[in-house]
Amino acid sequence: MADLASGLADSLLQKLGSLVYQELYLAWGAQSDLQKLERTISTIKIVLLDAEYKQANNPKLSIWLRQLKDILYDAEDVIDEIEYKALRKQAITAYGSTSSKVRHFISSSMALSISRLKLVYKIKDIRERLDDINAEKVQFNLIERNEEVHVMPQWRGKTHSFIDPSTIIGGLGKTTLVKAIYNDGTVYNLFELRMWVCVSEDFNATRLVEEILKSTGCKVDKKSSTEDTLQTSLRELLKDKKFLLVLDDVWNKDRNKWIELINLLNGGSHGSVVVVTTRSHNVSSILDPIYTHSLDGLSNEESLSLFVKCAFKEGEDKRHPGLLSIAEEIVKKCKGVLLAVKSLGGILYSKVDEREWNSVRDNEIWELEENERGILPALRLNYNQMLIHLK
Repeated sequence: MADLASGLADSLLQKLGSLVYQELYLAWGAQSDLQKLERTISTIKIVLLDAEYKQANNPKLSIWLRQLKDILYDAEDVIDEIEYKALRKQAITAYGSTSSKVRHFISSSMALSISRLKLVYKIKDIRERLDDINAEKVQFNLIERNEEVHVMPQWRGKTHSFIDPSTIIGGLGKTTLVKAIYNDGTVYNLFELRMWVCVSEDFNATRLVEEILKSTGCKVDKKSSTEDTLQTSLRELLKDKKFLLVLDDVWNKDRNKWIELINLLNGGSHGSVVVVTTRSHNVSSILDPIYTHSLDGLSNEESLSLFVKCAFKEGEDKRHPGLLSIAEEIVKKCKGVLLAVKSLGGILYSKVDEREWNSVRDNEIWELEENERGILPALRLNYNQMLIHLK
């Protein structure tokens, strides 16, 4: 990934430009090669952001970035080795200051001289490899890109059961739909207990038991609680009660883990319901569900309505009709996926420059092979807007 290459390049340039390190390089006879190395890294770094931006549609560029990263890692290792050996030489000098240890000092110094020669050859080899890969970048027509400060993308975090009815639109996302059902008055009166847990990728039975208990208001003392006490508390909580449990955003495909959790939920009364939301059909298939409901996604009208809410301050969209026409084209590419619509709306929030909107609409990333109906290109666009350290 180019963000890692860029981070490595920054770290190396800081070390290569440090006065302390420059003195070490001079002492090791490697100053000339390392100065050339610094200049080449600086030249490559200018286009790294553009390389990252374009690599999704260019396999050769992606390979070039991987090769570059390997060289930068090797350079980092050599620089760290120089620092280590310089410190070791200082220690040996101090250790060999007495006459009784002169022989040991001389043999160690000879070893250091041989080691120094090997390092000099390593540095030269790295510089030559970096020169070669720098020469190859011309084929990609990379340009300089400056890192800009963007609105922080709205990534999916932990979910919760609360929903504002005024924000509900047709063609709901999975979580929004289940929230609406969970908080419906009729459903509320059907169950003695209602519990909501955001599962995500951490499908650990003990953690989920904790979260289920906390969802009902039970206090869980992590210091004194054990797996047995947690399971006992859950059984007592559910005993002879009709409950509704929502497990939101599930990715677990291990059937044994499912069985382990379901066995812990067997204490409830007849009519208890467990609702699972997932994006994966594989997850759904291993559950043997009584009923499965697949969402069709948003219509173009619903997508545009949601996009406008995410991209504009209230009422501001009416002042920018040109942006609205671009928005219509962007949401068509989202193919009704709520997460994609919200993510791209968040990218463009409060931006009124048509060039930025056109950049999102016309981005080459839309040509990617799509994953989960348009989500991959949309999230890749979102990712590209992030600052390097966040990536």
